[in-house]
Amino acid sequence: MSDGLRLVEVAELDFAFEPEPWDFAATHRQAIDAHWASLRAEKPALFNGRVLLLGRRRFVERPDGGMNLEGAFFATDYADFVAWRAFGDPALPVANAFSMAALRSADGGFLLGEMAAHTLNAGQVYFPAGTPDLSDVFDGKVDLEVSAKRELLEETGVSAAETTVRPGWTTVIADRRIACMKEMTIPLAAEAAKARIDSFLAQDPRSELARMHVIRGPDDLARVRTPDFMIAYIRARWTAR
Repeated sequence: MSDGLRLVEVAELDFAFEPEPWDFAATHRQAIDAHWASLRAEKPALFNGRVLLLGRRRFVERPDGGMNLEGAFFATDYADFVAWRAFGDPALPVANAFSMAALRSADGGFLLGEMAAHTLNAGQVYFPAGTPDLSDVFDGKVDLEVSAKRELLEETGVSAAETTVRPGWTTVIADRRIACMKEMTIPLAAEAAKARIDSFLAQDPRSELARMHVIRGPDDLARVRTPDFMIAYIRARWTAR
């Protein structure tokens, strides 16, 4: 694992929604607009909706010895987010925090999706995931488990109700990114699950994912474009089983 990565097992996530303006978006308006125009020229399917970013946050030890992650999200435009990711100030107390449906098969394989050519991260291989948005806010709280389950269904056609959901979370912290992994196991062998999801993807030419990959060991990881934080999580789960 690289020095910039750390994994923390978390019992619960407790995130508030605090809709405050973001100074970065106002201060860098012209640069953000130019950056977005450039991205849209290359990827016309990109949509500038509202997304949530994490501001203040902290890990809190529980009386039972477990750990909670607490904090507060705010809303901003997707264009603001991708510009901040491209040239934002690392000193800003902001993180790209999101949940991922860490999909496993009944025989232990991991099922990862390859991002389609029309997406911003084309060719990258991830678990089903997405930047949280306002549909994940309920009574002033941001529910990342709802977000993970929604992304799993939208991107793969698999309902979380079909899976066995592992309690708790594994958070992978990499600089300004916090990936909150929720393991979900589908009751199918890996190749059968891959075939089912690939069939679902083939029905929609605008799907976020182009195809699925089965990951069973280091050689499989070496064949795909998977970021370090994903590799760190998968290796940790191999060790834990």
